[in-house]
Amino acid sequence: MTPPASRTWGRRGTTPVIRVRGRSQIRFSTAALCCYKPGERSRLIYRPKRHTDHRSGGRKSFAWTEYRDLLIAAHRQLHGPIILIWVNLNVHKDRRMRAFIDAQGWISAYHLPPYAPDLNPVESIWSILRRTTQANTAFTDPDHLIRRLRHGLRQIQYRGHLIDGCLTATGLTFTTPRLQPQ
Repeated sequence: MTPPASRTWGRRGTTPVIRVRGRSQIRFSTAALCCYKPGERSRLIYRPKRHTDHRSGGRKSFAWTEYRDLLIAAHRQLHGPIILIWVNLNVHKDRRMRAFIDAQGWISAYHLPPYAPDLNPVESIWSILRRTTQANTAFTDPDHLIRRLRHGLRQIQYRGHLIDGCLTATGLTFTTPRLQPQ
């Protein structure tokens, strides 16, 4: 819940200061899909998750079942097949996730090269979020953080040109031939 720093205005000679009470042990994760289809508005589909069992050694990230549920929801929203371009996260390569993808006729999965966040449009979404709705905000409690997160993602969702710009920033196009199915 530590706020990301950003630029702001202040009185000449006085440095603006945001006081933060301390670090929270509460963790949040967000999974997102940037969805592109030629001739249609680009979409952002996301799912935030608050990790409640952090002290008992519980999972601190999304499980493969939660990614599966996100893909099913995206398929229902998009009404068509999905070509999925994954980063090399362990959960994305999980045998159960691969079995799920292989069993579906509407999904094809590809993996980006290792250590290539610059090829992932969702990384640009996180950057936009940190620079806009999350910047210079001292969150009062976890609910405040999740409200701001959802608000910021909703603002991005309704601006297809921002999502298009995230793809443009990667240098990838719809006809990039170098990816091989995994």
